[in-house]
Amino acid sequence: MAQQHHEMTGTGSGAGTAGEALTAYLQDQATEFLRSLRLHRESSTDAQGAEESLEASVSLRRAARRIGGTLHTFRPLLDADWASSLRPELAWLSGTLAQEHAYATRLDRLLEALHRLSGPAPGPASVPGPTGRAGSSGTLHAAAALAAPAAGRRATARQNGWAQPPASAPADGGGAPRGLAVGAAKAAALLERQLTLARTRAHSTALQAFGSSRFHAVADNVAVLASEVPLKDAAKGAERELAEQAERAREALDEAVAALPLGQAGHPYNAGALSHGLAPTDTAPDAQDAPWLQVRSLLRLHRYAQEVLLGHARPDPRIADASHALNLHREAASAAGAAAQAARTPRIAPATAYALGVLHADQRHEVEAARFVFQRAWLREEARTR
Repeated sequence: MAQQHHEMTGTGSGAGTAGEALTAYLQDQATEFLRSLRLHRESSTDAQGAEESLEASVSLRRAARRIGGTLHTFRPLLDADWASSLRPELAWLSGTLAQEHAYATRLDRLLEALHRLSGPAPGPASVPGPTGRAGSSGTLHAAAALAAPAAGRRATARQNGWAQPPASAPADGGGAPRGLAVGAAKAAALLERQLTLARTRAHSTALQAFGSSRFHAVADNVAVLASEVPLKDAAKGAERELAEQAERAREALDEAVAALPLGQAGHPYNAGALSHGLAPTDTAPDAQDAPWLQVRSLLRLHRYAQEVLLGHARPDPRIADASHALNLHREAASAAGAAAQAARTPRIAPATAYALGVLHADQRHEVEAARFVFQRAWLREEARTR
């Protein structure tokens, strides 16, 4: 039925009214939400069922984000009371379901980084290419089991990034300082213990959310949305009404991007993200990352607005590149925060604290690299639109 709506309205071709295009998109996402919810409930408890449940949860969260973002951008065309009541509930659901996956991704990222940093320095034959992976062996059994890709910019960042304290070469001829190699294993165990506990709690919270009356109320509202979208009379006009709201979302994004230090981000390895991350106050990195996270949220709203306007048309690859860079930025910033939090654990060994400090610096350099990638992608987009 949702596909038929797209064919009838001709979204993306200029035909149809704003109400028809908006209705088609919201009903598509509501149908995807309900389909994912059904798959999640029908998944079994074995390994295959757990994988299916995870995929269904991701799809459900994706649909909830798109519905909530569309209600925010195009709220002048929708019933105000209905949109205002449903949007916060969708944000609550999406945020609750995202926590477990975020902790798992953060742990994988940190363990892979420790494995990479504590292993031997790569030789000329093992330097990765633009999308390659360094062929280095590590000392951590937990991290050796991970198969996370390492981009070539990480190897370059290690060569130009944080300076390691002078240390004598280890007996095995590897490239990592002895203090890092000694503390990396304990640092990995500490991070795994803390983040696994956080992930378990997030999983329990998600299960409780699925069984709560609050979630059932959200599901009921989405089920109604799949059959009827409450529109205002203004939404029954030409499709230019949609374009006006989408343009406002774009203007808000442009204003937020203009406030970013893109000039500094355009210089690779400027150590801006690292220097702020080493500030004495705990809130310094968060305050510095907040504008970038705000741009990430506004860019997501812009993408969703373009999906409403263009329908199934292929999205702009430059917008996709910028979104991907900001996703990496958030992951690296969160990972750096987790490393700093672990380093504050009372009575840890100096070698463990040193390894966590090196790990924190590495992830702040990943933040810097993500900003550099975003700056290049955004300037390419501006040059194309001029």
